[in-house]
Amino acid sequence: MQINISKSQAFWQGAKVVFTLQGLMLSGAMIGFAGFAVEVGLSRFEAVLMAGMIWALPSQLILIGSIFAGAALPATFLAVALSAIRLMPMTAALVPEIKNPKTPTWLLLILSHFVAITAWVYSMDKTRELPRDVRVSFFAGAGGCIWAFNTAVIGISYGIVSDLPLMAIGALFFLTPVYFLMTLWRSARDYSIYIAMVIGLILGPVFAQIWPEIDILLAGVVGGSLSTLIYVLIERNKGENP
Repeated sequence: MQINISKSQAFWQGAKVVFTLQGLMLSGAMIGFAGFAVEVGLSRFEAVLMAGMIWALPSQLILIGSIFAGAALPATFLAVALSAIRLMPMTAALVPEIKNPKTPTWLLLILSHFVAITAWVYSMDKTRELPRDVRVSFFAGAGGCIWAFNTAVIGISYGIVSDLPLMAIGALFFLTPVYFLMTLWRSARDYSIYIAMVIGLILGPVFAQIWPEIDILLAGVVGGSLSTLIYVLIERNKGENP
């Protein structure tokens, strides 16, 4: 059942994602990211700029991890690009849900910058309860506010996190992979995602020992290819044995 609200009300309703459990976990993970940035040697400006321009925590971690590992620039670029490609089908799934015939393309292009797992899951779950003419405003509130809030969190916590005990910094940083895995697992709509995640969790540590400079890239390419092959074989077997 849809509820009738104005565009401004939809915007602020979307902004509430900042204070949900998922939003607060993301903020904790961003504090951990700030601690990682301090350890790697990035300045406050560089950390905030990275968060604002590369708005997806896994891509940020891949970039900063590659810097820490001393990976070559082409390998770093490719790893970050491959990580960001996953946002394209997410955007393609979201846009038909929120746009209406009067929505300008330029606005959708701007809002696509805010597509990341937290705002995407929240919006895909909530927008169907709203009239179509306010859904863009809802996502603008969800994506834009969580982006602005957590970019600010990184800037504020950068100067504080270095004074925290190492155990606290480690715990906050550990929220990053835990948050990402939990959210991705929860948002998965097909068992192929579960296959890919399990294989990635297995291959990641293996490649970290074999070739640490490009371990994330190798785990993504090899794990993704292997999981796709397994998925195709399972589906083909289902077709042959209905």
